[in-house]
Amino acid sequence: MSKFRAVLRSFAMCAALALLSIPSFAQDNAAVTKPVAQASGVYYEIFVRAFDDTNGDGIGDLNGVTAKLDYIKSLGVSGIWLMPINPSPSYHGYDITDYEGINPQYGTLKDFKKLLDEAHKRGIKVVMDMVINHTSDQHPWFKAALNPKDPHHDWYLWAKPGTDLTAISAVGGPAWHRASNGAYYEGTFTGAMPDLNYDNLAVRKEMVDVGRFWLRLGVDGFRLDAAQHIYDDLRTDMSDPIALQKNVRWWAEYRHALEKTNPRVWLVGEVARQNPDDLTPYMGPLNTVFNFPLATQLIESVEQERNLGIGRGLAFTYAAYRQHANGEFDDAPFLSNHDQERVMSQLDDNLAHMRLAAALLLTLPGHPFIYYGEELGMQGTKPDEDIREPMRWYRNGKGPGTASWKDWSTTDDASISVEAQDSDPASLLNLYRRLIGWRQQVSALRDGVLQNVPVVDPHMLAYTLQDTQSRVLVVHNLSRKARVFELAGDAHASSVLLQTGGAVLANGKLTLPAFATVVLL
Repeated sequence: MSKFRAVLRSFAMCAALALLSIPSFAQDNAAVTKPVAQASGVYYEIFVRAFDDTNGDGIGDLNGVTAKLDYIKSLGVSGIWLMPINPSPSYHGYDITDYEGINPQYGTLKDFKKLLDEAHKRGIKVVMDMVINHTSDQHPWFKAALNPKDPHHDWYLWAKPGTDLTAISAVGGPAWHRASNGAYYEGTFTGAMPDLNYDNLAVRKEMVDVGRFWLRLGVDGFRLDAAQHIYDDLRTDMSDPIALQKNVRWWAEYRHALEKTNPRVWLVGEVARQNPDDLTPYMGPLNTVFNFPLATQLIESVEQERNLGIGRGLAFTYAAYRQHANGEFDDAPFLSNHDQERVMSQLDDNLAHMRLAAALLLTLPGHPFIYYGEELGMQGTKPDEDIREPMRWYRNGKGPGTASWKDWSTTDDASISVEAQDSDPASLLNLYRRLIGWRQQVSALRDGVLQNVPVVDPHMLAYTLQDTQSRVLVVHNLSRKARVFELAGDAHASSVLLQTGGAVLANGKLTLPAFATVVLL
């Protein structure tokens, strides 16, 4: 055994012992916030309205997020993504009326600054939703824009003679909407969300200033809503290279400008496309984009219990990203978010499949995102309100901090709660903690270059991850039957470092129980 491998194995044993001590929901703050070896790179998406209510009005608030930072810390995540917290006439907040304000239902700027300070004390970064493709039709800018002589008129996109007012938007609805003054304006999503005109330099400057405002307060980065739709407005724009070029050019300008305020600002874009080639151009202008194609592939592979080309596809995609971004890129894998049915519902409430999906997600490099409640197995199907329901803190659904902005629509029982799962070592919640803990201990799981390991068995997935500090082999059994994986060729490894349980390595063969995941040295 080499000296390097002996040292690494000794470290692995210490890591395994550390992972046995999972923070409890009932532990004091000092125990929960004990520093970890390294950041996991995992982010946790929060709908503030649904998370925790501290003033008893039924609506989650910023102080509620602050109150639950110790729980968030116990997950091992590196950061949180807050869905829109700006003033808005809607419950979801994606139509903003004041870009430098806080939704009064959520609190104040002082409350937000306290959240930032307390999160940073715990080593948790804060990413805000930045919704700048469009404003609310109630925004003072748009109200002023109804006057053609007002300078804000050119901040929006107005129909001209010959404009096809029946055109379909890039998201499938009507693109043009009639304003109260009789003119027609473009709204890619709805008439309540008029699109901004990014050919107007005043708009570009204003949105850069908005970003800088929040960075100066201490925000670490932004999730960029509808990043592809700055210029990709109509269905006919979706394959237009000029629209793509203008999108990418704007985001490169935006990133460069924000880096003057915070050189470490982190930008993750929402580019909701299913072809990886459509994501590649955004690598470089942005730090990363959400990997929508991978989310679909992970869920379908779990459902079918078959490897649908995950490793092969990722190796090819990452190589393209790396080349496009001069080697500097992240990935942002996820399973579902606030616009999609919850993972557990997509998987028909199959807990074994849910656990496998979590293991797949959290053994991939980059910055995985978890949607609040996913770690409990919360269900939720469309409409959108039903996938954004109150976080389940207590067995009986009631207790201090429980939001009640809407009733639950699912059949989730008492077991789907933090209270029920926190102290159960076999729970889904503690599996998430354990998997995230792996990423804290093994740098290759976060930062490694992925190489697919070809496997004949269609129910197996294997790949290596290697960075400057470590090289590991990750093997998943995607089926409900035990499988044998032979260690040969590129799959060489000599010892089991981490596993979800029950795997045996002997004579160059790794036997994995149903739905098992193993990390080997």
